[in-house]
Amino acid sequence: MSKLQGGCMCGDIRFDCTDEPNVTGVCHCPDCQKLCGTAFSIVVGINSDSLMVEGEPTVFETIGRSGQLVERNFCGKCGSPLYSVVHSMPGTTFLKAGTLDDTSWLEPTVEFFCETAQPWIQKDDNRVKFPLMPE
Repeated sequence: MSKLQGGCMCGDIRFDCTDEPNVTGVCHCPDCQKLCGTAFSIVVGINSDSLMVEGEPTVFETIGRSGQLVERNFCGKCGSPLYSVVHSMPGTTFLKAGTLDDTSWLEPTVEFFCETAQPWIQKDDNRVKFPLMPE
């Protein structure tokens, strides 16, 4: 089993990625806060062409801070957020880490959108931090 295998809560959508993650991070952007219904999202960046999806996600499109499109893929049946395709970062897809079958290996190394982090969040001084999303 690949460590980047997972799916939605109801099981209608499954995914697998054969590559290793490019980055594992904490995103504090307002959109991730709304999407996940909490203070931040843990994301795993992968090469988009290595993602294999079974099932048909529903896509909700937003405009990111870059002014470019962000495609937020989720299960239309159970509502589980699955992954995002960020057009300002071609070739990269961000899996929602909570949808992985095995999360025991996760250890975020970077934080994005720290300027919009909730003030009560304790910051880990060992992670690289960006006020917004790096270019």
